[in-house]
Amino acid sequence: MERSLRAARVATYVYFVLCGTLMGAWVVHIPAIEDRVGISHATLGGLLVLLGLGAFIGMQVAGPLTDRLGSRVVVPASGILCGASLILPGLARDPWTLAGALLVFGFCNGCLDVSMNAHAVHVEKAYGRPVMSGFHATFSVGGVLASLVGAGAASAALNPAAGMATMGAVGVVIALASARALLPAIPAAESPGADSGSLAETEPSPAVEQRGARGRVRLLAVLALMVMLCEGAANDWSALHLKDVLGARAGTAAFAYGTFAAAMTLGRLLADRLVARFGSMAILGHGAATAAVGITLVALGPWMWAAFTGWALFGLGLSGCVPQLFSAAGHADPAAAGANVSRVAGLGYVGMLAGPAVIGWLTRLVALDHAFVLLTLLCATTAAGARVLRTGAEHTRRSELAAGSH
Repeated sequence: MERSLRAARVATYVYFVLCGTLMGAWVVHIPAIEDRVGISHATLGGLLVLLGLGAFIGMQVAGPLTDRLGSRVVVPASGILCGASLILPGLARDPWTLAGALLVFGFCNGCLDVSMNAHAVHVEKAYGRPVMSGFHATFSVGGVLASLVGAGAASAALNPAAGMATMGAVGVVIALASARALLPAIPAAESPGADSGSLAETEPSPAVEQRGARGRVRLLAVLALMVMLCEGAANDWSALHLKDVLGARAGTAAFAYGTFAAAMTLGRLLADRLVARFGSMAILGHGAATAAVGITLVALGPWMWAAFTGWALFGLGLSGCVPQLFSAAGHADPAAAGANVSRVAGLGYVGMLAGPAVIGWLTRLVALDHAFVLLTLLCATTAAGARVLRTGAEHTRRSELAAGSH
């Protein structure tokens, strides 16, 4: 069992890397596809809404389907579909075909995103200790791989369709090859580690727990909305902040997002150990508070070093938040882990898409740096709401750690 569990964990890492790589493959080819289709930035922005819509729908479909059929069926199927659909944007010749391609690709990517997170919850439950943040860190690794491959494809003068078809085909092979290592569907009552109390709630009664789980998942979804709205805002506005507000050159301004992304990746690599030591509530609360300090420094600091420090603190603070929210959603009701993760991830994804637009709208009323104060408020609210992660399991785990248990 120990060997199969390790294999399942490795396979989960592979699917997270795969998901990040396939999405990154689309991102790095955006300029070439935009030129090929002949659309403006404004039109592209509207089409990207369809990518988000498709992802949201895919998440809502894949969550309950994963609970019904099991991760071993849905995760590889989603990976295969996502890899196969990657070529569609590369084949688009006009805005209408690109719109359809993005809707389909977004749907498949949303299915993979939620199903692999649901499987990650089961792996974490079987391990009896936090491992979720490490999975999310490897998603970022996939984006780095996509950028490297995309740069190679560009230097080799490959057209978008050929480059995306190649990466998609490799993705399909990887999704198939990793499928057998995934954990089979396990009834909640028989889930490994279910009796240990390390990651699951104590069950007072089925009816009471079901009502409590639904309410808790709603709160987790709201927190995910706020956290991922902050992430989305950083993705699109960090470089522009340095360029437009502080007068940095374009090359220097690009490092703002790089600083944020690097800090977030580093934080996620360290977060599992910190969760095991201090608990998920502490990581969410202190992480969101750190992010609030960071973005406030960005908003109020008039110096370049203050901006870079602020973006680093913002990324570091946010890094462990989303994995803890997804993990808590999956463990709230093991029998409905996929559906609960889809609800939290779906609303969080809405926040990710809305973040850039909300900040853009605020810039009509106030300066860009002052608009970031909204992100401070959202992070502070998240820090205050971290108590939703307090569970009987948290107390049990802390007691075990105090006694020297692993």
